[in-house]
Amino acid sequence: MSNELSQHPRFTPRLVLRPFRRRDVGPVHEAVLSSLADLARWLPWAAKDYSRTVTHQFVRDSIGAWGDGRAFDFAIRAREDPDRHLGNVSVWWTSRTNRTGEIGYWVRSDMTSRGLCTEATARILQVGFEELDMHRVTLRIAVGNDASERVAQKLGFVEEGLLRDEVKVGAVWLDHTVWGILEREWRVERARYEAEAWG
Repeated sequence: MSNELSQHPRFTPRLVLRPFRRRDVGPVHEAVLSSLADLARWLPWAAKDYSRTVTHQFVRDSIGAWGDGRAFDFAIRAREDPDRHLGNVSVWWTSRTNRTGEIGYWVRSDMTSRGLCTEATARILQVGFEELDMHRVTLRIAVGNDASERVAQKLGFVEEGLLRDEVKVGAVWLDHTVWGILEREWRVERARYEAEAWG
């Protein structure tokens, strides 16, 4: 079982996925601010007082987590415009003993409904299963976040259950659905990913 992950970029037909760098603070901050109204519905960190300091802390923590082998955050960038931040996709361990991980993602509001999140997540599933040797990968999606659920459905995740009052966003507790995909299921699905030009 691998505890380390190469920091080289990963590619899809349209995207470059790479670890965060210190100089990403500005582009990430701009992307979050431009999408804050949408992100704030689902993510506790996307608060009204979101600041550049929060972005700086995220980038610093991301670099540290990668170095420690705890979590692997990828910046999503377009191949033809690699300086513009499109969103994040991450994979991290929830149980090394049971070879289980989780993925999280978001894409900036002005770039949604183009399949970018599906394409990025398909590639990070490959990282989880092939490079990290995971057996199972999960997603937790806030109830009502239909766009994120469509990503899970397109990639062949199975909806497994409901976590009640799982995350507090502002003053509201949100239920989350749990979705999972096993390595053997992913190996069947990946041919479809390639046919859809996601990987």
